[in-house]
Amino acid sequence: MKKYDAIVIGAGNGGLFSALSLQKNGKKVLLLEKNRQPGGISTSFKKGRFEFDVNEQMLSNYGNLSHPGELYQLFEKFHLNEKVKTIACHDVFHLHVKDTQENFIFPKGQEAFIEQMEKYVPGSKEAMVTFFGLCEDVREAISHYPKEKPSDMDIFYQTYPNFVELAPYKVIPVLEKIHLPKKAIQILSSFWVFFGSFIEDISFIHFALLVDSYVTYGLEMLEYTSYDLSTLIAHEFLALGGEIRYSSCVDEILTSDQKVTGVKVGNEEFSAPYVVADISPAVVYGKMILKENVPSSSCQLSNERILGAREFRVFLGLNQSLEFAPMVHVIVPTLNQKVLHKNQNSIFPDVLMGVVKNNHDSSSILELGGYFFQDRFDRIVKKENYYALKEELASMMIDLWESVTHLSIKPFIEEIAIATPVTFARYTNHPDGTTYGYLAKGYDNLLPRLFTKDKERKISGLYFCGSFGNFLSGFSATYFSGSEVAKEILEEKE
Repeated sequence: MKKYDAIVIGAGNGGLFSALSLQKNGKKVLLLEKNRQPGGISTSFKKGRFEFDVNEQMLSNYGNLSHPGELYQLFEKFHLNEKVKTIACHDVFHLHVKDTQENFIFPKGQEAFIEQMEKYVPGSKEAMVTFFGLCEDVREAISHYPKEKPSDMDIFYQTYPNFVELAPYKVIPVLEKIHLPKKAIQILSSFWVFFGSFIEDISFIHFALLVDSYVTYGLEMLEYTSYDLSTLIAHEFLALGGEIRYSSCVDEILTSDQKVTGVKVGNEEFSAPYVVADISPAVVYGKMILKENVPSSSCQLSNERILGAREFRVFLGLNQSLEFAPMVHVIVPTLNQKVLHKNQNSIFPDVLMGVVKNNHDSSSILELGGYFFQDRFDRIVKKENYYALKEELASMMIDLWESVTHLSIKPFIEEIAIATPVTFARYTNHPDGTTYGYLAKGYDNLLPRLFTKDKERKISGLYFCGSFGNFLSGFSATYFSGSEVAKEILEEKE
């Protein structure tokens, strides 16, 4: 039996970065991936002269050399930035509201963002300054949370009183408490689409971290595709002596006395005291570990958590360039969050995210993403209507884009491809094809998951990363989750 220090299952963002971090720190790592290439949904496909990126290729919390975000700093540790080519988006995003035909454009940079909000909602400036001050308090506190010395908690509480006071609260009560005008609250709440969770379910701490990173550093779009970035990380891992086996489905995670001992792939067994899973806990506990060896509490926790958003994506190759590219557009039917939440029970996605990118040959790519929550897609799809439904939904999304943004695209469509939750389920093996891991909801939010992760681990040596990790979902967040898991393993071994 071949022995390793750690085995990583799944070469998504989290798995790749966990494997790379461990290998760089002198560990012998085996990375197993069921597909023939790395990246998970951070991959691409070609149709005609267009290469479409499945994962929208946006980096948040990245910045640049002169203004580096946390992701830039993380990549710098592995000398990746010199090989990563990005293009800065013009603004944070453009918000289009269907029922009022309003459009809101928000630039990056706190001062510019605050001034723009003041133009849209006079009288909001003072509260917006307070909001970003709280964001900075949250970011500073998170970076200094005492992980190993509970005795330091008293000092932490005294140093970061705002963080301690804000920790239990969701977004809306805090925004109301700082007297942000109702219209400004509705506009700012539109950031929920980047979480895959409704605004009333998101903790203020999580919201503050994401909004602050988006506004402070803006969004960077990869010049090529997220698959190129995945391939780059995989090559760096191999260059350090790591081993990757593609087309390798793990049949079983081996355990003994509630400890990981290795994995089984076909007739081969590989030994390791640590297994990092960049896949769904439901798949791990339901299919990869013998039933009698799965702690009942782990199954219960996995079953109690709610799956995040499922996506329906339309990939459009256009034979004409578009203005303001690269850019992210968000379309919502209304700014009324209660109505918006209620509308999510309808059978058609009416919240869209559109990512625009121009190519060097005067063509462009527009990717439209719609969201399904809970079992909405399951309720309408059947084997006999699947293909017709795909075309119907895609057509409705294109119509919605044109009617709200007033940007005509139908005459310029050269190629089109459609991905449904079924597509993502088949490729990732995630339950219901979710691309957002578990829903951040109520007390099952960012902070509780980060601060209780050790208590949740009932099988010693088994870790989760990626969209089902403790950092929740998001392109950049999955890299952080892989890095953090590797750090925990290295500290445990020491």
